[in-house]
Amino acid sequence: MNSTPKSPAPRFDLIGLVVSDLAVSLAFYRRLGLEFPAGSESAPHVEAALPGGLRLALDTEDTIRSFHPGWRPPAGAGRIGLAFHCGTPAGVDAVHEDMTGAGYVSELKPFDAPWGQRYAVVLDPDGNGVDLFAPLGQ
Repeated sequence: MNSTPKSPAPRFDLIGLVVSDLAVSLAFYRRLGLEFPAGSESAPHVEAALPGGLRLALDTEDTIRSFHPGWRPPAGAGRIGLAFHCGTPAGVDAVHEDMTGAGYVSELKPFDAPWGQRYAVVLDPDGNGVDLFAPLGQ
């Protein structure tokens, strides 16, 4: 009988985004309330702690190419979606207005979705959809 110890199951720990301009991406995600260390704008890799113990990492394209020389950015729209709970339907409207007022692109203006949420989407600097939502009736 084999008595080798079983390896622990992998644990989801980090969401990583490859960004074209780290300073611009940091400004976007900081505006949504994420905290990155001061001076991160010149780093090749930065992380912010997320609720529940996850982390969001931002890596520059040059960082990725340093260990994967053939890497190229995907063409077309982003394939990842991040979602930020805005507390209330009015909060969705306020965050959307703040983000678009700061010059970020709105993909979907706030609306009352049939699944019971106030919902909107803004694009991060690399074209990834960032959902803003809150349950209706709050």
